[in-house]
Amino acid sequence: MKVTKVEIVKMAADLEKPFRIAFALITKTDTWTVIMHTDEGITGYGSAAPLPYVTGETMETCKIVLDTFSKAFIGKDPTDIEGAHKLMDSIIYANGAAKCAFDLACWDILGKYKNQPVYKLLGAPTNQVVTDYTIGIDTPEAMQQEAHRLVYDKGFDILKVKTGLDPEKDKEAIRRIRREVGPNVRIRVDANQGYTVESALEMLKVFEQYGVDAVEQCLPWWDFDGAAELYKKNTTSVKLMLDESIHNHYDAERAGKLGCADYFNIKLMKCGGLYDGIKIAQAAQKYGVKCMVGCMQENKISLSAAVSLVAAMPAIVEADCDSFMMYKN
Repeated sequence: MKVTKVEIVKMAADLEKPFRIAFALITKTDTWTVIMHTDEGITGYGSAAPLPYVTGETMETCKIVLDTFSKAFIGKDPTDIEGAHKLMDSIIYANGAAKCAFDLACWDILGKYKNQPVYKLLGAPTNQVVTDYTIGIDTPEAMQQEAHRLVYDKGFDILKVKTGLDPEKDKEAIRRIRREVGPNVRIRVDANQGYTVESALEMLKVFEQYGVDAVEQCLPWWDFDGAAELYKKNTTSVKLMLDESIHNHYDAERAGKLGCADYFNIKLMKCGGLYDGIKIAQAAQKYGVKCMVGCMQENKISLSAAVSLVAAMPAIVEADCDSFMMYKN
């Protein structure tokens, strides 16, 4: 089978309401859809959701890379996933979102060629997983109201709460949310690099009081030594998770050897798709680390792949695949 043509289509959607995290305010999502055609009449779809402060890509730079890949893939076998990644890596370093789009298109073609959905290609018995829903940073009162809506109106029993801008407001928000939803709803926190080792240790004690399961990415993404120090000094029951620090399986190996976290957050846009997402999960399992698969402001193309990965890999025990539910339309 050979690739004969690649189309790249821009997609845009507004969020129902602004979504704030520790280092950004997001009001809309722009993505690129890759449509890969083959000489056997099979078409594959992939998606790129670049985010400058996570993947280092803008929509504009991502498009340049996608155009370059489009030319390079002509005549290549899309069912050779490893070969596809060797080709992309030979062209450019990093650029995970662009690589993810082509990775997912290749997996889609492979699944259609074998007449199997991707989750079955990966060895999963089902494509049904339970996801959390994320509450963005707002006033503690507004975050409490959002928690009420999600639990009592929408039926979610796992909440992810963004923090990291103001420790005192973080404490108040978690206190209010726990009071609102009661003891049976699981809560995890995402600081998005907003703490230091010292402030994180203080916040962990507070979060433990309110039954928080885990805290994600307390420190700057590059601070592996700090993450290892925090992990060693954490005496609470709250688990520690790395997100922005884990871009590929080499990062996972480094964090595993240093002893930096209880969990890694795998995002297909960071690691370039399912191919390296699998490798991250395998590295995590080797070091006794569990995983969650998360997302950025993505559409259902990449989220379907993310859910397939959750269902397939033993090390992946949590899902944060909620972004499509935040769209206005």
